Amino acid sequence: MNILKPHISLNVSNIDASVAFYEKAFGVPATKRRPGYAKFDLATPSLNLTMQEAPRTGINASHFGVQVASTEDVLAAMRRFESVGLKTFTEEDTACCYAVQDKVWIEDPDGNAWEVFVVKGDAAVMGSQPAMPSKNDAACCAPACCAPSDRALPEDAP
Repeated sequence: MNILKPHISLNVSNIDASVAFYEKAFGVPATKRRPGYAKFDLATPSLNLTMQEAPRTGINASHFGVQVASTEDVLAAMRRFESVGLKTFTEEDTACCYAVQDKVWIEDPDGNAWEVFVVKGDAAVMGSQPAMPSKNDAACCAPACCAPSDRALPEDAP
């Protein structure tokens, strides 16, 4: 099986607000717009993201993410998100999924958390205590996203 790219389909409560958010987050316009529907067919990161307007039914996903090659890539994502007015939350040297990671989080209008992260090495534990309380304390790696925080990745991080 040749996998071309990940696909994520989200139910969103306001298609216009969600499209505006993802256009800022990805830096490109939606590929397709229809009443109650939008698609982002991205080359970088390789992703097929679709959204359809539907009533909220509860938490339908833990979180979503994009893995990058370096802490500098995480910092670049953080700077770009902040430059377009998105609220960010960062973690440095956090244990998640048995890996040490640096990451930046953003949250879309429906509360879906997205992380841009780099794996820096192995960790002996599934996850460390989230830097902020999780929406679901049992979920690893999914802090309540994007609240103001004094935890920021250093500008000179490796």
